[in-house]
Amino acid sequence: MSTTFRLTLAQLNPTVGDLEGNAAKALAAWKEGKEAGTDMVALPELFVTGYQMQDLVLKPIFTQTAMAIVEQLAKDSSDGPVMGIGHPLDVDGTLYNAYSILDGGKVKARILKHELPNDGVFDEKRLFTPGPIQGPYSIDPLRIGTPICEDAWHEDVSETLAETGAELLLVPNGSPYYRGKHDERMAHMVARTVETGLPLVYLNMVGGQDDQVFDGGSFVLNPGGELALQMPAFDETITHVTFNKTEQGWRAEQGDRITYPSDWEQDYRVMVKSLRDYMAKTGFKKVLLGLSGGIDSALVATIAVDALGADNVRCVMLPSEYTSDHSLEDAAACAAALGTGYDTIPISGARAAVTEALTPLFEGTKPDLTEENIQSRLRGLLLMALSNKFGEMLLTTGNKSEVAVGYATIYGDMAGGYNPIKDLYKMRVFETCRWRNANHRSWMMGPEGEVIPQRIIDKPPSAELREDQKDEDSLPPYEVLDDILERLVDRDQSVAEVVAAGHDREIVKKIEHLIYISEHKRFQSAPGARLTNRAFWLDRRYPIVNRWRDPT
Repeated sequence: MSTTFRLTLAQLNPTVGDLEGNAAKALAAWKEGKEAGTDMVALPELFVTGYQMQDLVLKPIFTQTAMAIVEQLAKDSSDGPVMGIGHPLDVDGTLYNAYSILDGGKVKARILKHELPNDGVFDEKRLFTPGPIQGPYSIDPLRIGTPICEDAWHEDVSETLAETGAELLLVPNGSPYYRGKHDERMAHMVARTVETGLPLVYLNMVGGQDDQVFDGGSFVLNPGGELALQMPAFDETITHVTFNKTEQGWRAEQGDRITYPSDWEQDYRVMVKSLRDYMAKTGFKKVLLGLSGGIDSALVATIAVDALGADNVRCVMLPSEYTSDHSLEDAAACAAALGTGYDTIPISGARAAVTEALTPLFEGTKPDLTEENIQSRLRGLLLMALSNKFGEMLLTTGNKSEVAVGYATIYGDMAGGYNPIKDLYKMRVFETCRWRNANHRSWMMGPEGEVIPQRIIDKPPSAELREDQKDEDSLPPYEVLDDILERLVDRDQSVAEVVAAGHDREIVKKIEHLIYISEHKRFQSAPGARLTNRAFWLDRRYPIVNRWRDPT
């Protein structure tokens, strides 16, 4: 009997619904493994369909087609290494999250996911039925146990596999990013190796899907949690790892151990990757955005250039009589530094025409927020006209602080198809701009150096919808606001807890009120990159109609 086992890990980027394209990726990886003389090629969880599918998996013809593709993959990979691949499985009307082992032209074994996540962005209990805890399967010369994703976050599945003869744990995943997630995964997987005494392979997919980014970062651990292999984050990578049988059991040979990037770099990479894949997978080629001379639009423009290249980004300045000279100068300087197209469309004339049309109905009223919002909505109208005419997707530019309290105009600056900074609080916007000016990576398509002028970072934020307007006229300073928001939104603290942390109760109650009354805006807002596990959309789901307020 052989005392070595060679495994190919295919950390790849599937597209939801592109069943044939995903199958082609899997087969190409299998061929690469075959050429490398491997015994098995492993792909991530639900790779055939892409992940997450949401209710698409409930459509019978969709799942039936996926199952047929798995059967065809078995035939196409019959003369080489075993293939492991994830897909949905329909058994007499019951849906499972399955992982099939393809060997010799047939499905040799099927593992059904037992622990179905049902928190955060996951609704698997709504879609799938939990499978039983199963034993290992044999691929000469060893026995492999496969806890699927969430299964490996619980002791019982891995312990059962070890007790029933598994010699290696292979964990296929569809695990999306949030800040700090890699460390959490590593801690759980180290615990499994300590408990079972077995080596463990953690295989994750990469790529963007709607708001989520699967960040890869696959790794191999030897018993006791010793890191044998660390694959890169976010990149499609095919890696071969060799296991040797020793007196203490199977052990992985040491391979590359990529240094994991900082949280700042990971967040920025997610925003770039999410936009790049959202565009590629929906078929858009170009984007446009309103470049105001402020920090949020400057950061979004930079992300867009890093994701798509300057030739595919159009920046538009839409000045009114309240737009300052320094905003005009800063917007032009930012566009020039990034190398994007830059157009100017004054809105004063259009605003005057709208004001004249409304004068008979507005007669006897005082100017207020209504007139301010007309400017924002005119900008949205003009930008959407450009989007329609030239097929360029409009990006929105509201940060998480603004999204949280509704400091944005619905059908105005909220108009658009995607928001890369939707889950980035304002204070992190400032720091992210500083990070990007100081750092450049090979995956960025934009230029090196200071691409966001320092004056944009330094000046007080303003919507410039009235004379001498500043954000702090309506909101507390962002360092105060963001701490309150992180406590109320991300940590679900009570008003009393936030006040006990040093904040003024009247301000906290105001912010709480703004969060709740802005729900209808978020319900209609564009999707955006998920950076935390309390992002607005699937992570945090609140009713639009809601009269409850914290009494503490």
